[in-house]
Amino acid sequence: MTQRYYLTTPIYYVNDVPHIGHAYTTLACDVIARFMRLDGREVKFLTGTDEHGQKVEKSAAAAGMAPKEFVDRVSQNFRDLAAQMGYSNDDFIRTTEARHIRACQALWRAIAANGDIYLGHYEGWYSVRDEAFWAEDELVAGADGKKRAPTGADVEWVREPSYFFRLSAWQDRLLKFYDTHPDFILPESRRNEVVSFVKGGLHDLSISRTTFSWGVPVPDAPGHIMYVWLDALTNYLTAIGYPDTTLEFPRLWPADLHMVGKDIIRFHAVYWPAFLMAAGLEPPRRVFAHGWWTNEGQKISKSLGNVIDPLMLTAEFGLDPVRYFLMREVPFGNDGDFSRASMIDRINNDLANGFGNLCQRVLSMIAANCGGAVPTAGTLADHDKALLASAGVLLADIRTALLSQQIHIALAQLWGVVGEANRYVDTEAPWKLKKSDPGRMATVLYVLIEVIRHLGVLLQPFMPASAAKILDQVAIPVGAARSFAALAAGGLVAGTPLPKPQGIFPRHEPPGAPAAAKPVKGKPPLQG
Repeated sequence: MTQRYYLTTPIYYVNDVPHIGHAYTTLACDVIARFMRLDGREVKFLTGTDEHGQKVEKSAAAAGMAPKEFVDRVSQNFRDLAAQMGYSNDDFIRTTEARHIRACQALWRAIAANGDIYLGHYEGWYSVRDEAFWAEDELVAGADGKKRAPTGADVEWVREPSYFFRLSAWQDRLLKFYDTHPDFILPESRRNEVVSFVKGGLHDLSISRTTFSWGVPVPDAPGHIMYVWLDALTNYLTAIGYPDTTLEFPRLWPADLHMVGKDIIRFHAVYWPAFLMAAGLEPPRRVFAHGWWTNEGQKISKSLGNVIDPLMLTAEFGLDPVRYFLMREVPFGNDGDFSRASMIDRINNDLANGFGNLCQRVLSMIAANCGGAVPTAGTLADHDKALLASAGVLLADIRTALLSQQIHIALAQLWGVVGEANRYVDTEAPWKLKKSDPGRMATVLYVLIEVIRHLGVLLQPFMPASAAKILDQVAIPVGAARSFAALAAGGLVAGTPLPKPQGIFPRHEPPGAPAAAKPVKGKPPLQG
């Protein structure tokens, strides 16, 4: 039976244009989704936009537009970002879709049927920007002396009729769930934060509003609109057909992974599992909260004018190098800093001098000395077998890393074999063997091109276009031969014609920079 893997990004709020944070979250999911497909799993990869709430209603009014017209325009920006960044999402959900309204109302009725919703009055502090309620002891003083949410957002005192969710009744049950599912929240720092919050005591949660109308109507309660987070979180059910059990829902739920930013961990790891269990549904298997990016050491903000546009970044550096940098530079889950110097260093050292150098040297030597075809291997020495073994265990190592969302570790493991292969080239010096032992030269080059095949196949989730170029150059046809199953199905066939070698990873040379150094005489060029 085929294993399935259902993963989601948060749905992005449409009051802003896409930025590096949106691109980063979806990229992480894209890498994992591509890996799981190549690993033989049935994958559902969901992203989309969150389009309801008071903040959207106000933003639309400020733009002189009707809310639906406003969200249609802004949602398209996120759909365009997904296409231009090459994400492989299987669905794009919008919370204004009819299927989503049906799912939200079905979930509400399921929770209400179990007695966890009651009608009352809400009175307290509310932040329109955060779309969140804040307790008095969570507020902070702003520079002007006014009370602010801990996020720095303005808050207003709200009193209105409201339906409430009995969140207080779920404190012990949530703590028990966290204990019995220790990997439900990752990384560990975020888990500790959530457990501490829940142990501090939970209050019943206001889940409807009556002071605005842009949202999902509460069933059988005229004038009430669902709390935007109950509405938004339900998208993960909507996209797999809930409440219709004849569609994907019974096969794909619970979700394997909700990927979110650390600022919305409470909604996903406290409110969401409580809502689901109250409705008689299982919580997702994991919520992973990643960190935030700064820009050259500064917090990213509109006021500083240092917001990073992912499309401008890829236009300058290329899509695959940006993918590599974002997934490799920072331990996934931690905060990270974007710097141009670090980006260029990764491109020139890891990509051009590392992997690109390996491919260029090996494929150029085969083209020049083996008739442009896969060489024939002789008897393998122990160190030949050791290098092939290192490539052979990479799939299992990378699988282990990605199942715990350690994307940076997966890339470090892959580049570890790149480094090992480059050292093997230097040690074996096949350009010298050409005269002294042509048979040994052919064996060395065969070992190397077989390692490049492994590396190219495994690179596909991270840098799909670059991996395709590598696999084209080692004559691996598009299709099943590029799946992970093919790695163990046998190596390259001696005598297979190879195309003319082409550089894979060009160096990034800033305008006005001196030309790259020429290769050492007698050796193939070092640049990718």
